[in-house]
Amino acid sequence: MKTINSLLLTLLLAVCPYSDALSQTTADSLTVTVRSNMLGIGATRVLDTYLSQEHFSGLGLSFVSTSEYLRPGRYWSTVVEHEADVSSVHDRADNRDELEGAYNLYLGRLRTWKLLDDRLTLQAGGVANVTAGVIYNTANGNNPAQARFALNVMPMGTVSYRFQLGSIPFMARCELAAHLVGIRFSPNYGQSYYEIFSCGDYDHNVVPTTTVSAPEWRTMLTLDARLSRRFTLRVGYLGNFQQADVNNLKQHVYTHRVLIGITKRFSIATATCGLNNK
Repeated sequence: MKTINSLLLTLLLAVCPYSDALSQTTADSLTVTVRSNMLGIGATRVLDTYLSQEHFSGLGLSFVSTSEYLRPGRYWSTVVEHEADVSSVHDRADNRDELEGAYNLYLGRLRTWKLLDDRLTLQAGGVANVTAGVIYNTANGNNPAQARFALNVMPMGTVSYRFQLGSIPFMARCELAAHLVGIRFSPNYGQSYYEIFSCGDYDHNVVPTTTVSAPEWRTMLTLDARLSRRFTLRVGYLGNFQQADVNNLKQHVYTHRVLIGITKRFSIATATCGLNNK
């Protein structure tokens, strides 16, 4: 019997060198994740004077995935949001068409305040935003496409309120982010992509931006209805308004989306071995 006990003890010490930390899961090793996946449909408006002086409008689709990671008792959380958009738009005379597609990544940190017995939640912080996309004009023979790439720093804030109607818990949430500073790629007025990439003629194509030269804001309004322990329905609205006036060229892409999707909340606990004092 002593031999068996000694063997078991040796195996445990090999896995966790400090016996006071065996199989210990603390609040520091518990991560709560709130994840939502949504589909959206709605109007898109596009202007890009490199391709055309006309305004284009039409219908677009979006996929939006948001994840928030936080630890109980901590004031800061990490937010990751993915937004993929594709739109088909036409000019006012309905003679020419453009196709627009973009991917937006938002990665940030938010400080949280809980009020009114945790019914009201306020968050403030900032996110880094990467935008990559393309606008393609089907009528242009020369320079038919315009690449879109930007890196922005955006202050961000959210307000959430929990309430209950009958037996169903609800949560209303508003999220707002605005462009502060960044950089973006843009050809100069009259410059072709052949000159940029084949001839290597750089002409101020990486441009610093501010909220004056490239005003941008993004707002998302959602309502969660918890229908069961595992299923929460989310509906909402997303407005993403991106614009720029650099290198004597103007561009804007405005999207309005009605959203529907599901939200899940789950926890991941990681056992720590000998790290409880670190």
